[in-house]
Amino acid sequence: MARNSGLLIKRRTTLLGVAGLAVAPFAAPHVARAADPIKIGLLLAKTGQIAGQTEYLANGTMLALEQRNNTVMGQPAELVWLDEPTPQGATQNMQKLVQENKVCAVLGGALSSNALAEEAKALELKIPFVCNNAAATDITGKNCNRYTFRLNTPVAVQSRMLAPYALSYGKKWYHITASFAFGQDILRTSRELLKVAGGTEVGVDEVPLNTADFSSFILKIRQAKPDVVVGGLSAGDLTTFLKQWNELGMKGKIPFVEIAIGDTDIWGVGPEAATGIFTKLWDAHNPNNPAEEKAFADAYLKKYGKPAADKAWMGWITARSLFESLDAAKSTDADKIIAALEAWKVPAGNASYSYRKFDHQMLVRNLAVAVKPKITDKWDYFDVKATLPENPAELDKVFGSQEEIGCKM
Repeated sequence: MARNSGLLIKRRTTLLGVAGLAVAPFAAPHVARAADPIKIGLLLAKTGQIAGQTEYLANGTMLALEQRNNTVMGQPAELVWLDEPTPQGATQNMQKLVQENKVCAVLGGALSSNALAEEAKALELKIPFVCNNAAATDITGKNCNRYTFRLNTPVAVQSRMLAPYALSYGKKWYHITASFAFGQDILRTSRELLKVAGGTEVGVDEVPLNTADFSSFILKIRQAKPDVVVGGLSAGDLTTFLKQWNELGMKGKIPFVEIAIGDTDIWGVGPEAATGIFTKLWDAHNPNNPAEEKAFADAYLKKYGKPAADKAWMGWITARSLFESLDAAKSTDADKIIAALEAWKVPAGNASYSYRKFDHQMLVRNLAVAVKPKITDKWDYFDVKATLPENPAELDKVFGSQEEIGCKM
């Protein structure tokens, strides 16, 4: 019996695939149930320029399960974490999660290019997929499907939120964006907003992922003399750009704005070089955080020895939505999980979090934040300028109607 128990624990540890999450043996009366735990897939990049964000996404997800004593529906549960190296690799791993690891649902989607491929695969496999990070508008727009739910606010919505801040600097904009779905979405949306405002695009560059040297682009921006630079760079590329922006003496010369950034992007820049106005979903130091989210931040700090980045909260809240929906469904049947996710709603201060039934987009307010003039805490870079929209009752309108966003499930 002891030998079989040892093999069981080893098997569960291998399936988990998540460093730092301890697997403890269950008491003897529960050994039979532990042999076949409820499995939830975690599909997040383990390497590359997005890895700084996915570490926090995964940590927040794991903490959400740990806070439930690693159980779902009253049964032992575990996460199976596979990589999303490319869109093709991500879809292959989603298929592996479903067909080999027998997961009942998948959390993940760090980059928009991966998430768009993953949601198509979720439809093919008929597996619930909760996208916890990607922001491309089409995920819950024209590419929407009934198996996919998404947390992050679409690019088009965040761009409308940030536009007044960009326009406050002037109407001559320079765009520097990534040449993949996220950056292309930002460029298209930003151009539309600029046109409506009667502004002028004085320059544009679309750059590949993992660009190491931005100096030529920065020199072009300097020569164009825009009122503001509107960015669409993701994760490590944004960090590299802002470091070089400072090194070439541009910090404080021309304002920089961008939507949907992560704390890790700016922490990596360092206090001397960090600059800009941004949108993001959550900030650990926001005094207006609800009590439950303050408790989450405290628990994260205690477990990991560093403050929770916004991405940690994003992993935590999406995992909560799935785990609590599984509880409500009392089943791992896909249709029952989908119905429970559509009905899931939790309070958040004077607002709430929920997924809209017609597009499966989570309705959540965004923060407009500015890098502090003087940074004295290596984890606290931002002043929260606004919570958008100010009135939670306007959320549904701000996110757009079904006709506006083009979702047809």
